[in-house]
Amino acid sequence: MTSISASASRHASAPTASTWQRDLILALVAALLSVAVQAANGFPTLTSPRGDNDSMLRLVEVRDLLAGQGWFDLHQYRMGAEGGFIMHWSRLVDAPIAGLILLARSLGASVATAETIASIVWPALLFCLTLFFTVRAARRFGGARAALPALVLGAMALYFLGIYSAGALDHHNIQIMLTMAGLSLLLSAPERRGAAFGAGVAVALSLAIGMETAPYVAAAGLGVAGLLAFGGDGERTVARDYGLGFAGISALVFVATVPPSGWGQPACDAYSVVQFALGTAGGLGLAVVASFEPAYRTRTRRIASLAALALVVAFVLVHFFPQCMASPYAGLDPRLKTLWLDNVDEAQSLFKLLANDPASVAARYATPLIGLVLLVSRPARAGWRREDWLVLSALLTAFLVSAWQVRGSNFSIVYAVIPLAGWVGAWRERANGSRSTAIQLRMAMAWIVSANVCWTGLAAAATVAADNGVNETGAASALGNAAMSGMADRGHCDRAADFARLSALPPTTVLAISNLGSPILLYTHHRALAGPYHRNTEGNLAVLDAFTGPPDRAKAMVDARNVGLIALCPTDPEQKLLERQAPDGFLAALERNEVPGWLEPIDTHGSLLRLYRVR
Repeated sequence: MTSISASASRHASAPTASTWQRDLILALVAALLSVAVQAANGFPTLTSPRGDNDSMLRLVEVRDLLAGQGWFDLHQYRMGAEGGFIMHWSRLVDAPIAGLILLARSLGASVATAETIASIVWPALLFCLTLFFTVRAARRFGGARAALPALVLGAMALYFLGIYSAGALDHHNIQIMLTMAGLSLLLSAPERRGAAFGAGVAVALSLAIGMETAPYVAAAGLGVAGLLAFGGDGERTVARDYGLGFAGISALVFVATVPPSGWGQPACDAYSVVQFALGTAGGLGLAVVASFEPAYRTRTRRIASLAALALVVAFVLVHFFPQCMASPYAGLDPRLKTLWLDNVDEAQSLFKLLANDPASVAARYATPLIGLVLLVSRPARAGWRREDWLVLSALLTAFLVSAWQVRGSNFSIVYAVIPLAGWVGAWRERANGSRSTAIQLRMAMAWIVSANVCWTGLAAAATVAADNGVNETGAASALGNAAMSGMADRGHCDRAADFARLSALPPTTVLAISNLGSPILLYTHHRALAGPYHRNTEGNLAVLDAFTGPPDRAKAMVDARNVGLIALCPTDPEQKLLERQAPDGFLAALERNEVPGWLEPIDTHGSLLRLYRVR
C-alpha cells in the first residue's frame, strides 16, 4: 500500500445528514418484521433455546443481580464445586437487560412476563442497531445505491444467524453491533465531528464485554494507524480522536467493572488490568503520534513513531503479562479439551468442518470470501480508498478468525454485507439503465450469491440429502418437515417443561452433563456441578470422572459432593459422546438401565429428562 486517497473516497451520493433518519426507520421496520415472523411461529427460540447455554446463564446472572448479588461479584454460586466459580463475563451486558426487566415490572408486568419482554426487546434492539450501522457503512462504501441491498442482505444475514432471535441474551450480538458501529463511524469520520471518538468508544466497549473481539479491536487500530501513516492530513484528527475515545473508555470501564481489590490481578479471558494497560497505552500513544508535530511531520516519521508505539505495547504485554501470549485454552485440562472443547460447535476450525461437515462450509464462508475478492479486486482497477482499507481490515480479520474458530463467521458474514451491497447496488444501477437480458441476469445472480441465506439453504439441503440419500427436492422437503415439526431441536433438553418435575423436588446438587448445567439453573432452584465454561474446571472434571468411571467411583463422588439427584438427557450429543468414550462407565450403564441400588428412578411424566434420586 503506497498511498490511500482521501479524495477518491468521496462518492457523488455519499450519505447526507438527513439519510440517517431514513436508515434508522428502515432498520427498525426490519427488526419489527423479524419479531413479527418469530411471533407468528410462536417464538420458538423462547420455548426451546436450542442449547443456547450462554443466553440461559446470562438470564440467571441478571436474576442474581436483581436479587441483590453485588455489581462486582461475578461468582456463579449455583454451578461447579462448593462455593461456585467466578464467571468471565461483563456486567455491561447484564445491566441493560436488568433495566428492561425493571421497566416492564414498573409498568405492572409479572416477573416472568418482564423477563419474556426483555428477552424479546433486547435482541430486537440490537438487530435494529446492527442493521442501521451496516446500512450506514454500506452507504459510505458504495454510495446511496448500496443502501437498499445492505438493508435486504443485512436483515437476512442477521435473521438467519440466529444470534438476534428472541431469547438471545449472549454477548456476541452486542459485540457485532459495537464493532460494526465502530467501523461505520470510522468510515464517516473525516466529515463528521466526533465520529472517530465514538468509534473508539464503541470498539473499546466491545472488548470490555468479551475478549472474543480482541482481533477486531486490533484490526480497527491497524486500520486507523495505516490511514494515519499513508493518508492525508484529515486522518490526523481521526487518529487522535479515535485514540482518545479508546483510551478514555478503557479507563472508565476498568473503574466501573473491576473492583478495587482486583485492580492488580491480571486476567487474560476477562477485562482486567491487562486490557486496561494495553488499551490506554495504545489509545493514548496513537493520539500522541497524531498530535505531536515532530512525530507526524513526514511519512517516514509517522511510520517510525507508529512502529515505536507497537513495540511499547508489545513490551507491556510480553514483559508484564506473558501468560496472555498463550492460547486462551492452553491451561485447560486435556480431558476437558478432548471431551468438551473439541466438540463445541462454535470452536471448530475451518479444516475440521471441511473434514466432518463440508456442506456447512458454504453457509459460513461463501459470502465473506466473495466479499474479500470484491475488496481486493476493486482497488486494482480504481486505486485505494480509505473505505477499502478499513473494510478490508475488518473483513479479512474476521475471516481469518473464522478459519480458526467458526464463531468468527458471525462477524465475517455481517461485515461482508458492506462490499456485497456495493456490488449489488452497482449492478442494479446498470440494470435500471439497460434492457439487456444478460445484465438483468447478472444482477439477479449478484443478489443470489450475495444472500447468505441462499448458501445456508444449499448447505442444509446437501446435508439432509447426504444423511438420507435423497435428491435435492427430497432434501428440501425433509428439511422443511423437520423444521415444521420442531424435531430438529429435540437433541437438547432445554425446554421449561422438561425440567418441571426436577424443579418440584427439594433443592440439592444435581449430577448432569455440562449441557444441562445452564437450564438446571434457569428452570430450577438446584445447583449443577457441570457447565460449559472453561473456568468451571473442578466441577466439570468431577462430572466427567463420575460418568466415565465405574459406578463405585461415581458413588464416592456423589457422597463427597453432596449430590442428591442425577439427571440424564439420552438425546443429547454430549451424553452420547461420553457413552461412546466409556462404554463400561457409569453413564453408559444407566443408559442400559443398569441402575445401582443406591439410586431410585423418578417418574418424569414423558419429559426427555430422566431423573434418579440418591437414596
